[in-house]
Amino acid sequence: MSTHKKECADRNIIAIMGGTFDPIHRGHIETAKETAKWLNVDQLTLLPAHIPPHKDSTTASALHREKMVELVCQQQPLFHLDNRELKRDSSSYTVTSLQEIKQEQPKSKIFFIIGMDSLLNFTTWHQWQTIISLCHLVVNVRPGYPLNQINTATQELLNNHQINNINEIVQRDAGGIILHKNQSFDISSSEIRQQFYDGYLKENILTKTVHQYIIQEKLYQKITS
Repeated sequence: MSTHKKECADRNIIAIMGGTFDPIHRGHIETAKETAKWLNVDQLTLLPAHIPPHKDSTTASALHREKMVELVCQQQPLFHLDNRELKRDSSSYTVTSLQEIKQEQPKSKIFFIIGMDSLLNFTTWHQWQTIISLCHLVVNVRPGYPLNQINTATQELLNNHQINNINEIVQRDAGGIILHKNQSFDISSSEIRQQFYDGYLKENILTKTVHQYIIQEKLYQKITS
């Protein structure tokens, strides 16, 4: 067993990936699987947001998005659905969920997985300083991303919190940011919604069950009279 694997395996780590999952697609799934392997965790929590504060709304309802994530979890034992945010009737704040999870499992270390786009506006998130005090951030960066072009606030954030060594970050309870180069599908949920609306969906973007569910429930499709 490598040092990395030994360090991670010896500790109770909770890996969480949040998002609207509108819809959940292979980009989410493959990125999550690869990151879970890198962190050496046996389970990864998918945390769908109800109404993200930075968005006016989602296209599919909370119920539909929960069902689609649930379908993926049923086929992938690695994944676990946490629907706490979907039960709220107000905006979803990451800080609230992390505080609850930390209270439920106080001895665990939380690794919150985000994309580079989320890191670039992280300092605008509600109580972001509290978030970083509750968890480590794992930032999935596509190979070739120009890190020298990030904004000043993000660069300052990295200067204060970035840790480059996975073995070092697992020694700490929280407060670290580690960049992880992840080979993932270059596709977004908004592109998928547009493809459905246009009546043409590229192959291998969604799991079969999620694709069938979208067709069955007539999600994202052009309404015809």
